Amino acid sequence: MSVFGAVFVDCHLTTSRALTLTIQGSKIGANILAKVSTETPSIGGGDTDPVTYWVFLGAVRVTVRETSLEVVQGDSVTLPCSFLTAIPLVRLSIIWTLTPLFDPDSPTQVIVYDQGQVIESPAFTGRVEFADMPWSADVILNDTRVSDAGIYRCVVSNPPETGDPGIGELSLSVLAPPSLPVCLWEGDTDAGGSVTLSCAVVEGVPTPQMSWEKLEPEQITLPVNMEGELMGSVKIVNVSAQNSGVYRCSVTNVLGTQNCYVNLSVYIPPDDSPGILQGVLLTLFMALVLLALLVLVLWLHRSAQESKWRYSREDEECYNEIRYTPSLIKRSFV
Repeated sequence: MSVFGAVFVDCHLTTSRALTLTIQGSKIGANILAKVSTETPSIGGGDTDPVTYWVFLGAVRVTVRETSLEVVQGDSVTLPCSFLTAIPLVRLSIIWTLTPLFDPDSPTQVIVYDQGQVIESPAFTGRVEFADMPWSADVILNDTRVSDAGIYRCVVSNPPETGDPGIGELSLSVLAPPSLPVCLWEGDTDAGGSVTLSCAVVEGVPTPQMSWEKLEPEQITLPVNMEGELMGSVKIVNVSAQNSGVYRCSVTNVLGTQNCYVNLSVYIPPDDSPGILQGVLLTLFMALVLLALLVLVLWLHRSAQESKWRYSREDEECYNEIRYTPSLIKRSFV
């Protein structure tokens, strides 16, 4: 009888020496404690060489060679699961499940082997396969994604073997470089205003470290106000010409660095103080000129009026003199 795990083996050595197994056992709970003795003829035909050992029969034993694995997003990884059983593998059942890190209360099936049939979960179709069925429960996960991270369980049962199914458990971490961040700015870029520079990244495992720097005219590191794990901002108050320049947001983890940039231009109103003074002086000068001209016009007008009035009186006096002269003359003749 050939049984996976090599508990019972019928075999003949190349020397044609027979291998005899003697089993004596008793049931302990759901298992059977068996005493296995072997007797083989010694070389030369002498006495036999007995070998005795004890084994448990009746329950599937599952072993996970590694309990914690890491893989880079997009690569392949083998999830190990070995089992030991004392029953032929006719009704063997293997179920792999995943408990996601982001939703620990909702485990999902990954792949199932049931009496020769393999069923893949829709989320893993084309990406998961058994490595060496039915002799191993190892599975190969291809084109890994960040969503594949979590706790994987390998559940093996082999009826009519008694006892609970064997269970193995391991954790998988899927590393991912930072995604390209998005840089934005908002606020008042006029001198004296306030501006907020923000930077957001969608993905990165482990969580990327974020930094803000001003690159021109000299590189200056700025304090970052983190808003959660994947967003950070810098606030600049009372902006001036010195705040103009190129700003860079960098997100970094063990797999790489990504950057985005903001070109900030602070508007500085032109300095019109000398021009304003000149304008005021020119206005005053023109006002004085106009005032002088007005005074001159008034004076000329008044002078003209006075001259006209004086000439008019002189003419009137002269006319009166001429008018009354005959009468005087007339009187002189009387």
